[in-house]
Amino acid sequence: MNATPAVSVIMPVLNEERHLRNSVRHILEQEYAGEMEVVIALGPSSDRTDAIAAELVAEDPRVHTVPNPTGRTPAALNAAIKASRHPIVVRVDGHGMLSPNYIATAVRLLEETGAQNVGGIMHAEGGNAWEDAVAAAMTSRIGVGNAAFHTGGAAGPAETVYLGVFRREALEQQGGYNEEFIRAQDWELNFRIREAGGLIWFSPELKVRYRPRPSVKALAKQYKDYGRWRHVVARYHEGSINLRYLAPPTAVCAIAAGVVVGALVTPWGFVVPAGYLAAIAAGSLPAGKGLSLKARAQIPVALATMHMSWGFGFLTSPKALARKVIASRRPAVRTTSV
Repeated sequence: MNATPAVSVIMPVLNEERHLRNSVRHILEQEYAGEMEVVIALGPSSDRTDAIAAELVAEDPRVHTVPNPTGRTPAALNAAIKASRHPIVVRVDGHGMLSPNYIATAVRLLEETGAQNVGGIMHAEGGNAWEDAVAAAMTSRIGVGNAAFHTGGAAGPAETVYLGVFRREALEQQGGYNEEFIRAQDWELNFRIREAGGLIWFSPELKVRYRPRPSVKALAKQYKDYGRWRHVVARYHEGSINLRYLAPPTAVCAIAAGVVVGALVTPWGFVVPAGYLAAIAAGSLPAGKGLSLKARAQIPVALATMHMSWGFGFLTSPKALARKVIASRRPAVRTTSV
């Protein structure tokens, strides 16, 4: 790999008028000596996303757009990969802001580790009290368990990473993203890369600032989808589930059972939901350190929304969806040595 290989930044966007311009600015201002292009895959947005993207194209020749009429993230990623041309492919979402040396650090890590894909920390950061509360919940162990890309950790091999900086050859050899995976497409692609003998590398040196969902409703939908698709992944790849993933659906079942028992049999049943509420209230105290009183008060709401929505999505994920996805399974293609 050359010292400063050219990079293609790919962005799947849909209804990102709040953050798209700022996200692209953080890309174009990267401290990177190599050539760079930004390819934005435009879904059918209902806000000003397309107009903002057109302005960005007019303002900087490095920015290009491609259509993504389906609006699906994996289809957007594949369209952007196809339209891009450089040997390093950097995935960025429309509400993510790269740290100043993100690309240079990622390219160095690809060279040092020999990995096919490197990624780092999803650093949630709010713009108001609610978003601050969600960010605190997302970066706390009581919120997401021990996921390194949320909470940090030592550099090393990983099952998957947030977003990712890939060698193009790895993407092309695996045929890109599986478009049946509306969510969890990163995990599925990284699974194929690992199955083919490639290395996925996590490093806390890499950080992407992320804006949380702006409302309880939006956060609930996000985490319901996460749970729904994590169950698809569990059915797709037996052995990929662990206690961290089973905790939210177990909590949903236990709380529901406790409420039913408490209402129909004995008030002692309410001990279970009361215990859960006490646990998230206590767990929110260290998570809210340094935040405003309004933000700290909303952390338990954010935690409960994340846990219950994820658990509900996991429990209600239809087997038919998993069967459809499994039928689209792509065999891993053995990577060449690098």
